[in-house]
Amino acid sequence: MQIFGVDIGGSGIKGAPVDLDRGELTEERYKVLTPHPATPDAVADGVKEVVGQFGWTGPVGITFPGVVTGGATIRTAANVDKAWIDTDARALLGERLGGLPVTVLNDADAAGVAEMQFGAGRDRRGTVLLLTFGTGIGSALFADGELVSNTELGHLELNGHDAEKRASTKAKEDHELTWEQWAHRVQKYLAHVEMLFSPELFIIGGGVSRKADKFLPLIEGIKAEIVPAQLQNNAGIVGAAMRAAKSA
Repeated sequence: MQIFGVDIGGSGIKGAPVDLDRGELTEERYKVLTPHPATPDAVADGVKEVVGQFGWTGPVGITFPGVVTGGATIRTAANVDKAWIDTDARALLGERLGGLPVTVLNDADAAGVAEMQFGAGRDRRGTVLLLTFGTGIGSALFADGELVSNTELGHLELNGHDAEKRASTKAKEDHELTWEQWAHRVQKYLAHVEMLFSPELFIIGGGVSRKADKFLPLIEGIKAEIVPAQLQNNAGIVGAAMRAAKSA
């Protein structure tokens, strides 16, 4: 079974059809840059371009980098335009896609669902936390395989700032940090999250998961197991498609 997944991020909008039996993209994903400002209309145009690239006519799952309630309404917009807040994203994106059935969910939740089914969290029980490092820090919390939606742990306070302002991949780039310097910040963030949730497993996702060997070995003092996401930066696309199939 194939369903289309789209992952809206702070820097890019990417999507592809997904084979839900294997949790893999069936074609090379297509990506456009996230518009700035990332207003609802501008982002919707980007999603339309991505989906249109494949001539897709079925259900579409779409992630959003913020809290999504009821599978439709946007409640936070830390890394996109604030005009998204209170927008019915399902209605907007469905209309822009010509009436295709649309499902919307938090981006990290989507990545987490995919990793728990097909990746590093498969068959893992207890408390599992997936953290996506990119423009911000997304989080997906699982208790015995059940998702606790919209946790947004990237906005925990760390040294007087939102954690993602200190430890995201964007923070590494903006502050021109070495891998060692950035790993130290990530370590402090993980220690704080571990103190609050005591997970058995951290899964590190986002685009930086491709370079896990450069920073994970530098992280010390964390009791939980720490592993890179196996689906890497495709996890959000796969998870979005999974949720769309479930809704359909």
